Amino acid sequence: MSDDLTSLSVARLSRLIEAREVSPRELVEACLARIEQLDTTLAAFVEVTTENARAEARTAEHEIANGRYRGPLHGIPFAVKDIIDVAGVPTTCGSRLLAGSRAKRDATCVSRLTAAGAISLGKAATYEFATGGPSFDLPWPPTRNPWNLDHGPGGSSTGPAAAVAAGMAPLALGSDTGGSIRVPASYCGLTGLKPTYGRISTAGVWPLARTFDTVGLLCRSAEDAAISLQALAGSDPADRTSAETQVPDYGAALSGNLRGLRVGLVRHLYDGAGDELVAAIDTAVSVLRGRGAVVADAILADLEDYGACARIITGAESFTLHRGTFGDDPGIFGEMFRYRVLPGVLVQGSDYVAAREMRRRLTRAALDVLDRFDVLITASTHGPAPAFATMSYGGRLRPFATLPFSLMRLPAVSVCNGFSKAGLPLSLQIVGRPFDEAGILGVAHAYQQETDWHERRPSFATPLPTPTTCMPDWTPAELAEDTVIDDYLEACLRIHGIRLSDRQRRQLREGAGPLLSAAAIVRGRG
Repeated sequence: MSDDLTSLSVARLSRLIEAREVSPRELVEACLARIEQLDTTLAAFVEVTTENARAEARTAEHEIANGRYRGPLHGIPFAVKDIIDVAGVPTTCGSRLLAGSRAKRDATCVSRLTAAGAISLGKAATYEFATGGPSFDLPWPPTRNPWNLDHGPGGSSTGPAAAVAAGMAPLALGSDTGGSIRVPASYCGLTGLKPTYGRISTAGVWPLARTFDTVGLLCRSAEDAAISLQALAGSDPADRTSAETQVPDYGAALSGNLRGLRVGLVRHLYDGAGDELVAAIDTAVSVLRGRGAVVADAILADLEDYGACARIITGAESFTLHRGTFGDDPGIFGEMFRYRVLPGVLVQGSDYVAAREMRRRLTRAALDVLDRFDVLITASTHGPAPAFATMSYGGRLRPFATLPFSLMRLPAVSVCNGFSKAGLPLSLQIVGRPFDEAGILGVAHAYQQETDWHERRPSFATPLPTPTTCMPDWTPAELAEDTVIDDYLEACLRIHGIRLSDRQRRQLREGAGPLLSAAAIVRGRG
């Protein structure tokens, strides 16, 4: 029965455990067997806490048998993104810098799940310090997409997404700074929830950009997300950014009734997307209308503006966190992380202040739009997961449609809304007003009641083939000589005491272009 168990949702497993038709030990053993079967190839986990999971499963089974059932997460296994602390377990953040470190205590989000009776299976892979991209020059191999091993699962919650999609865990904790839950959910056919900033405590979570970072969930359905969020939401004295807002009954929001709900369709955020994705979103709109929703077009700011504003703020905040290590030994980082984060050395204080003000204006304008709609819908990504062989260090030129809602710190959920002809998942993003996770989960649940995309699972050959494809190595771009930019780069490096090799300096020169362009946009909007 183990294969059947690993394909079930949190909600279904919860009902089976409560009815004592499935035991926590049986479920944990099924997940561990699945990990042993698949993870050598998928590389979703960096640390499996086998014996601890078995001990917790025995405890859960004993408690349930003796009438001490804690609720719908009791006995449910979960994976933890490797920037989130679990006591006694390494938190490497996917970086050589922290290899071998061990957390002293659980992050608040982990302790809240375990207090609800959930069982940690271990740490799941991430991009280095939750940014950059797939790195082939680190001790841990990049995670593979369970739907196609030659494709990426999205980042930076790579391991959590692959673990849930492959049936190694029914639930995973991730983090989202610009789309790091919703993009993997999109690429892996999952439900990925980024709550409002401050809804879930980030105490015990390594930061990337402190004014963006949000803990969230990867699971199979909106019902799973509602069950899990109920245990996680709430203020925390250990996190000064956590919100005091009252936590609603999320399960009560899953009525399936959308009659009269005002839905704003933000088409322009997925301009240039492929025909398959556009058709899938159009079909989803028809489903929502069939449930009684009133759908009309909505207009937000240009994606370019959101992208420029976010690039300056996250660039400054992420660089500041790692400035000391860049000064000591920039080579300890993987090339992808260095390529993406080191350009933050160029952000001027005046540009950071201007970007913060631009963020305020963009948020106010979006909230004005949300005064006319109950929720917004758009794409999560511009299409299915890319193949490793097509990726580059520079990455996409245009940000994903997830980024605006991270910048504005609004709640958003990504759900699967179809598959490409190549068999890769597509997705829809549902966005709400601040702290209205109940509203967006209600829409997601109603959509999932009418469709079965979220119930589909990848199939695996036995044994799994060994993937050989990887991302091409970095090669220098052909850049025009510009002594003004070169002098500025050298001055910034000198101020921060950072010495780079020739290759590292060329990478910085290449990565500087998008950041300086973003700074120009921010100044122009000031």
